[in-house]
Amino acid sequence: MGSVLNNFSGDTICAIATAMSDAGIGIIRVSGPDAISICNKIYVSAKKEHNLSEHKPNSITYGYIVDESMNRDLCVIDEVMISFMKAPHSYTREDVIEINSHGGMLVMNQILELLIKSGCRMAEPGEFTKRAFLNGRIDLTKAEAIMDVISAQNNFALESSRSQLQGKISEKVKEIRQKIIYQMAFIESALDDPENYDLTGFSDNLINIINPIISEIESLIATSDEGKIRKDGIKTVIIGKPNAGKSSLLNALTGDERAIVTDIAGTTRDIIEETVRLGDIILHLIDTAGIRNTEDVIEKIGVDKAKAMVNDAELVLYILDSTSEIDGEDKEIISLCKNKKTIVLLNKDDLSSNIKISEEIVRNLFSESENESVPVIKTSMLKGNGIEDLKSAVTDLFLNGQLVPKQELYITNLRHKNLLQKTLNSLKLVIDSIEKGLSEDFYTVDLNDAYVSLGEIIGEEVGDDLVEEIFSKFCMGK
Repeated sequence: MGSVLNNFSGDTICAIATAMSDAGIGIIRVSGPDAISICNKIYVSAKKEHNLSEHKPNSITYGYIVDESMNRDLCVIDEVMISFMKAPHSYTREDVIEINSHGGMLVMNQILELLIKSGCRMAEPGEFTKRAFLNGRIDLTKAEAIMDVISAQNNFALESSRSQLQGKISEKVKEIRQKIIYQMAFIESALDDPENYDLTGFSDNLINIINPIISEIESLIATSDEGKIRKDGIKTVIIGKPNAGKSSLLNALTGDERAIVTDIAGTTRDIIEETVRLGDIILHLIDTAGIRNTEDVIEKIGVDKAKAMVNDAELVLYILDSTSEIDGEDKEIISLCKNKKTIVLLNKDDLSSNIKISEEIVRNLFSESENESVPVIKTSMLKGNGIEDLKSAVTDLFLNGQLVPKQELYITNLRHKNLLQKTLNSLKLVIDSIEKGLSEDFYTVDLNDAYVSLGEIIGEEVGDDLVEEIFSKFCMGK
């Protein structure tokens, strides 16, 4: 991480830290070595004094932001409260000033412009958190957790991010790294000083140390798929023939007339996207055009889009009109669902006297297409029946029926998962070398690779490009 530190700017930066919208309060954040002196240029107390530097750290003071280059009668920009955090006891470990102004976009932008004119530089996205990382206040997993807390869409995502922010992943990684580096140090010492360090029986002991670590890492990796689903949600495509009830399902799940519902086949001609919550699971719903053979050029484009969407889907909700006969178009849709997690909704169950498609017929058709054990749910979009059964089916498919997190630590970050996999591969190579009877100096190469991969997770072994990529995804002012 040395090169990143060497490029670390000592500029004083500023940005609006709250949402860019009209609100009761807005916060402009300033961080850097000249934060106090710059803010003092544009701040006056109730006694009209530029005395910000005289206030105690970790305190709030009342006064005004002024632009003294303006007409004297109009120089007050806003009435404010100013918070002052002295380095190193601040978010960035630098001097930090937070100006609490009224929340109007115009007034906040005027204050921001004054700060820049007075010597600040506009902060890059995520630069405050990047400074917290570069100054050693947080590691990389905690920095990523901050963004996850901000973007959390459900309780699991929030709790998982909090756990990461509290250092649960960092602690586990550091614990494993400590075990690895101890073994590396012992091997190096024994190779340099064989008279005082005996490697007799070391290989057997190393296997007993490495195997539990391998099991631990495998358990962490195993949580990643479920963790991603719980955190990010499931890309879900609604498909079926025209007038089967696809748009009615979307409206039922969103609780809103999001899609047009009529008796006219082919109403939906483009993709409609919506995000809904089923219990503690997020579904990113995509309502598609009804799949059928059509001469309508626009509708055909919609049908082709629907078929393409199925290829990328993590879950397919296939709606069948249970009052219609199965035909070639249905069989084509079923073939699209091959190797996809699919739930079939037999709609219009309220018209019981006209039912022509049974659960058995559907299961037989899917069995013929090599898609076994497809859940089939009877629904009535008209009456709202079957939504709870759908929620249970999604939970069974993706979370093994569990709605409550089963353990304390989940891997929800793909970067972490990939680095854990690299660590696992390196440790397995150590075991392989031992079983092949190779000398101890071979072990240190793979042990070191595992140590470095773990270090990348927490940011102790990381390059400039990765740091820039991670923090560029942050919102401005964070």
